Amino acid sequence: MVTTDRAPSESGVAAPAPAEQIFELRGVTVSYAGVPAVRDISLDVRAREITALIGPSGCGKSTLLRTLNRMNDLIPRARVEGSVRYHGEDLYAPGVDLVQVRRRIGMVFQKPNPFPKSIHDNVAFGPRVLGMDGDLDEIVERALRRAALWDEVKDRLKANAFGISGGQQQRLCIARALAVSPDVILMDEPCSALDPISTSRIEDLMTELKEDYSIVIVTHNMQQAARVSDRTGFFTVDPDDRAGRMVEFDVTDRIFTNPADPRTEAYVTGKVG
Repeated sequence: MVTTDRAPSESGVAAPAPAEQIFELRGVTVSYAGVPAVRDISLDVRAREITALIGPSGCGKSTLLRTLNRMNDLIPRARVEGSVRYHGEDLYAPGVDLVQVRRRIGMVFQKPNPFPKSIHDNVAFGPRVLGMDGDLDEIVERALRRAALWDEVKDRLKANAFGISGGQQQRLCIARALAVSPDVILMDEPCSALDPISTSRIEDLMTELKEDYSIVIVTHNMQQAARVSDRTGFFTVDPDDRAGRMVEFDVTDRIFTNPADPRTEAYVTGKVG
């Protein structure tokens, strides 16, 4: 695995200025029923950046993403080894409050999954359950505005969330995550079920949101990673044990124009799938 923060290369691509580290992963291996799904991953996720994880199906991208808010805890016989630190604290230490973990580290899934409730109640659900201070209607409006959805739904907040389009439903799910004031937003293939126009809106939204949030996105769409992310990790499947491994992690422009590993170059140029 190659992970670099090199000086500007011959291509003239310079690394972004250092930023606060949100996550520090060192030697992370995730296994299901004793079988490693992803092995020996080390990378850092920085504040107010979009970090993309790319690679072929089955290489462990989504598995790794779920370690960042302990969603793998919900899977029987899942085991996480190595170090996962969030703002310097051990995310897997005994006594860690999982409710707070998942409040601070929100998740948006591949397919829109609104609750069978009104648009308003979808966004209000988290703040209501957590007993957050503040006017609930104001919290809902603020989250919908941040998700670039308010103008489209402000006159139908009591309508069932299933009545809006797929792209709007996905932005509603983003608003639902934003309503509880997260620090990080994890996105697992958030545009794979959307049409190109809705995809473009979600990408524009991600770019806006990174001003205030750190985002980690799993995507099969290399063009999407190139368009929106600041740093990219390329994963592949080890032919010996079929576990996912990270080949290279670097500034996105460099991953796509001057990668350090020939396997990365072969993947991003389409020589291998």
